[in-house]
Amino acid sequence: MSYPDSPGFKAIGPGSEAALKVAQRASTVRERVLQFLRSHHPASFTPDQIADRLNINFLTVRPRISELHLQGEIEPDGTRGKNTSGMSAQCWRAAKISAGGAR
Repeated sequence: MSYPDSPGFKAIGPGSEAALKVAQRASTVRERVLQFLRSHHPASFTPDQIADRLNINFLTVRPRISELHLQGEIEPDGTRGKNTSGMSAQCWRAAKISAGGAR
């Protein structure tokens, strides 16, 4: 698999080794984030808010947001919220879902 379906890296070496090492966990976290956003649709959250609610480190969640966005599973809602550092961050929600739960 390649990015965004699995963690990415820029060059063969430490980055590629790290991506391979976290691939399974990344898939699990990506699915948890997506299910969280779907279950709260149409509400939106910053990546750090999602991390807090799922009790996952925000540094683990942020790249999964990028992957889910590139996969078309989530979308920005045009609002911003505060992240862990107090800076402004994009809010995300599940992409439009049908009554049956599929997008």
